[in-house]
Amino acid sequence: MERKTKINALDGKQELTITREFDLPLDLLFTAYVEAEILEQWMGTKVLKLESKKHGSYQFETTDPKGNKHGFSGVIHELILNKRIIRTFEMEGTPFGVQLEIYDFEQLTADTSKLSMHVIYESVTLRDRILQLPFAQGINMAHNRIQDILYKLNNRS
Repeated sequence: MERKTKINALDGKQELTITREFDLPLDLLFTAYVEAEILEQWMGTKVLKLESKKHGSYQFETTDPKGNKHGFSGVIHELILNKRIIRTFEMEGTPFGVQLEIYDFEQLTADTSKLSMHVIYESVTLRDRILQLPFAQGINMAHNRIQDILYKLNNRS
């Protein structure tokens, strides 16, 4: 299956960019990142807290196949409706540290939109360790779920 989510990670940089075009209207794509009920569906996680606003925060929890709980959280530094989210992200209990995520949402046509993510890590080493995980496959699968869930939701209305 083709990976529609593209990741660009230049050697020696502590950042990467992720882009994906969706067959979804811009407002619907943005909703996937700010509404707990939808976020839980595509991330496969439990939303413990989600304050979708500037200076808001969030806390999510996921359970692995062995029943172990894993948390991740962050602070939303900027939220411009249907345009941009800037937030921190931290996987608790891991050596990966805090990363800065800048999400830019763009309308392409009335029914299509694009997400561009700029992710900055504390170091090149941490970024490279993330890339050694099944990161690309995982984010592509998550984006596929966004597309599928919201496409069905949009076509019901």
